[in-house]
Amino acid sequence: MNIAIIGYGKMGRVIEKIATERGHIITAKITSQEANFSPEVLKSSDVAIEFSVPKAAISNINKCFDAGIPVVVGTTGWMDQLDAVTNECKAKNGALFYASNFSIGVNIFFKINALLAKLMNPQKGYEISLEEIHHTQKLDSPSGTALTLANQIIENIDRKSSWVEAESGTETEIPITAKRITNTPGTHIITYENAIDKIEIMHEAKGREGFALGSVLAAEYILGKKGIHGMENLLGN
Repeated sequence: MNIAIIGYGKMGRVIEKIATERGHIITAKITSQEANFSPEVLKSSDVAIEFSVPKAAISNINKCFDAGIPVVVGTTGWMDQLDAVTNECKAKNGALFYASNFSIGVNIFFKINALLAKLMNPQKGYEISLEEIHHTQKLDSPSGTALTLANQIIENIDRKSSWVEAESGTETEIPITAKRITNTPGTHIITYENAIDKIEIMHEAKGREGFALGSVLAAEYILGKKGIHGMENLLGN
């Protein structure tokens, strides 16, 4: 399979390593200095993997649609425009695979988070909080993964209706503390606490390899498909 990597930074290099180990060919490596690239650059590729920055993601996705190739998007911070992107995908008969996190471990963590929230819904006395830690180059805050976790809790805890980026929130808010520390791939901690005890679940990434492998698996999955896809499709649930 011929793969174009859009956003050839630290993550792009790990994606290249894993993709080539799996027998794929990298046909384009687009850096931040080449942000104004033409869709023609992509036409020798079967699929694109996009890990850039939030402000560039929409343009990059649309260029993939214009080139007629499916795109796997790991960039977060653009989800407020998902409806417009979905409409463009349908209009151009394209294919888009997006996820707030491509790590298989994180997606298992999502399942645990949703289940725990359902179990904790009747327990009114627990305060709920979320902490996320990422490297200093992480541009969106809170992270897309943190927002997925918070929204899962909101869907399953009746008394919670929103999140706030702060150390504490109101009765209806989930406070999210977002920290940026050098050389931290990604840590997410969910805490339920009252005067009697504390329940905590955590996922800690040890490197970029888990995210990169997930994106390559997504590229292998979406080849030849149309429409909108996500990790639930890849993992079969």
